[in-house]
Amino acid sequence: MLLVGLLANAARGQAGDRDSVDDRIQVGLAVAPVPLNLDGKNQALVGLGSYLVNVSGDCNGCHSNGPATEFSPGRNPYFGQPKQINPATYLGGGRDFGALVPNSPNIISRNLTPDKTGLPLGGHTFSDFFQIIQTGVDIDHVHPSCSSSVTTNCLPPPFNGALLQVMPWPIFQSMTIDDLRAVYEY
Repeated sequence: MLLVGLLANAARGQAGDRDSVDDRIQVGLAVAPVPLNLDGKNQALVGLGSYLVNVSGDCNGCHSNGPATEFSPGRNPYFGQPKQINPATYLGGGRDFGALVPNSPNIISRNLTPDKTGLPLGGHTFSDFFQIIQTGVDIDHVHPSCSSSVTTNCLPPPFNGALLQVMPWPIFQSMTIDDLRAVYEY
């Protein structure tokens, strides 16, 4: 019985090495692949957001132009090289997921880099971002549903063009509002 207790405590100690929010904030600040603009921002939220985007969410995995540009030249861990995210393409979008069905438009990941105002490209507010993640709504209407009046660059039934079809919003919608605020702040 004593051995079971010791093993349980040891496993908890190992699993908990990076388990506090403060640890996640520090890791997030350390792994950010681009210089952070902290002007007027809550550093803890930015750090936690970086952790969620770069460590647990792998947002750049989809919001880059694909594996060939995701990592800096000579820094691709899949080739046994030391990992370094390519800051030139980081969250820049452009990954082509192909067509959902024949004769439908290709789904291409969006650019998430901030514009000159500091908002994500397109100027989406936190309220917009929250709505997108919670409901999957495509407020940019990039691929509307096909209809008698919309016949090009549209998604045929059963796909709902009002929703993001590749973005894993059904998974991310379970994030807490605090986590979503941190992602947005980052």
